[in-house]
Amino acid sequence: MKSPQVDAFLKRQDSWRAEFEKLREILASTGLTEELKWGQPCYSLAGKNVVLMHGFKEYCAVLFHKGALLKDPKGVLIQQTKNVQAARQIRFTSVEEVTAREKTLKAYLREAIENERAGMKVAFKKTEEFELPVEFEAALEANPRLQEAFAALTPGRQRQYIFEISGAKLSATRTARVAKHAPRILAGLGLDD
Repeated sequence: MKSPQVDAFLKRQDSWRAEFEKLREILASTGLTEELKWGQPCYSLAGKNVVLMHGFKEYCAVLFHKGALLKDPKGVLIQQTKNVQAARQIRFTSVEEVTAREKTLKAYLREAIENERAGMKVAFKKTEEFELPVEFEAALEANPRLQEAFAALTPGRQRQYIFEISGAKLSATRTARVAKHAPRILAGLGLDD
């Protein structure tokens, strides 16, 4: 059943409207529940998110929430960044491309739905398995209070800082981020608290 919120979303789209409408047609054929989540059309099975449709400047995409579980025989799934563990995208730049990949997309959707029905889960890396940026590791070794405060944070908050600091390309920027965030870590706060 089509969602009025998704209807409104599509009407507001200047970029990718035709692509979204074609993708919606394909996604609606799966029997998944259509709703708007995080401001994007989302398709779920028994309350569990299966796939999301979203647009960017250079492409639009469908994002499989547990895409890491998909076999990907066509090699079309993309991991947005190295830190994304579960989700995978299939990107499109035209309606023609959506149409050309429709059969593949439907096959991936069937697999994603079956995985959800089977209750499959993505095995996430533990926080301690993520590599600390050298600059952050040096700061923790040099400051036992900072090291203790970081260890006391929840794993999710630890990952936020690891990703934020390691996201900088330059060592000087990573060092500046460590200095900027150290007071928050010492206060027991996460990046977004």
